Amino acid sequence: MVVNDLFGQLLEVEPLFRNKEVMRSSYTPDDLPHRDSEIRALGSILVPALRGETPSNVFIYGKTGTGKTACVKYVGNELCKKGLDPDIDKRVNVIYINCEVVDTQYRVLQNIANAFVPADRWSHRIPFTGWPTDEVYDALRRYADGQTKDDHEHWVEDPARKAGEVTVIVLDEVDKLKGDEVLYTLTRINADLHNNKVSVIGISNDLKFTEFLDPRVKSSLGEESMIFPPYDAHQLEDILTQRAKMALKDGILDDGVIPLCAALAAREHGDARRALDLLRVSAELAERERKKVVGESHVRLAQNKIELDRISEVVRTLPTQSKLVLLATIQGEELNKEVGVQTLTTGEVFAIYKDLCKHTGCDILTQRRITDLISELDMLGIFTARVISKGRYGRTREIQMSCPIDSTKSVLAEDELIRGVVDYKPKRQNRLL
Repeated sequence: MVVNDLFGQLLEVEPLFRNKEVMRSSYTPDDLPHRDSEIRALGSILVPALRGETPSNVFIYGKTGTGKTACVKYVGNELCKKGLDPDIDKRVNVIYINCEVVDTQYRVLQNIANAFVPADRWSHRIPFTGWPTDEVYDALRRYADGQTKDDHEHWVEDPARKAGEVTVIVLDEVDKLKGDEVLYTLTRINADLHNNKVSVIGISNDLKFTEFLDPRVKSSLGEESMIFPPYDAHQLEDILTQRAKMALKDGILDDGVIPLCAALAAREHGDARRALDLLRVSAELAERERKKVVGESHVRLAQNKIELDRISEVVRTLPTQSKLVLLATIQGEELNKEVGVQTLTTGEVFAIYKDLCKHTGCDILTQRRITDLISELDMLGIFTARVISKGRYGRTREIQMSCPIDSTKSVLAEDELIRGVVDYKPKRQNRLL
């Protein structure tokens, strides 16, 4: 069947949003509810930049969705604006790098250096690859110190800049960096500067990240540290109410929608991103149904959709051996349900896994390695693996799927190697009771 003027029909749907981008976690509002103390603390650390002095390096950590990045961007914007005040006249540069995307020493140094290059001097930018790392660092050092290249590619003092500038480099998701050489380089760069200064802010969700750093990097990066606590349900309600007023049309939310989104997100460690996603997807689902009001039923549907999307992405990116272990677990659970057994043991999963390896031609890993893979899948929340004692027979894990089996199998079937054994029927193993 041919649908005539598909997008014309879809555009006739009455939108519920005024500005959907406001509901994205990347949006930084002019006011950040319940983060006043953190904003003031970060501001007090960075205020020396407005006097031409070097602020302390800062390490900020806290769980996902606790407002770390939003607060840093907010304070950074205010710092830059204040520096342009004629009474202060101290230029501050704030350069933001997402280390989940830019994760190598070369790329980090290259991105920071290129942030100083004006748009009309594209030829002076450092390429994505090809330079020795020490040359990239030298270019960064010169740019940070107020130099630029003339038309003959010679380094000269930049007439548009004054001595005494401070550059604040923000490394978000800093724990995703490959190696800590770049952190060592950036936290020591001030020794190579003559006119200007550099300060580094590291942001991480991993509370234990600094434990694995070189002691020299740990001491210099952690001159100041800040912890962002998770939001509670009432705080999340305030955040959602603020964003809903900006993003959604008036009168389209049932009274229980925002409290429900806040309560569900508070259960997930007070994650504001989760709360915003729930509210945005709820409104999108209502809009697609051509409803004029968003109800609690839309929030429940949004919760299922977000969770399925998350699990699908995790399963899709698993290594082949982990996919085989997951499929063995699913098939073992389906087999056990036929006889009324709810959980699997590690031994049962390993036996089915070996059969799947034989059918797919994959190498068979040891049972110890399979136990490690089971632990990893447990940490990802795909299933639960509880250690139990069998007395003199030792210990094993009881494994139970915690995500929808049918949708998980559909994602596994996307892998060409796995597709042929998705519907494999294993033999039932004798269980030690």
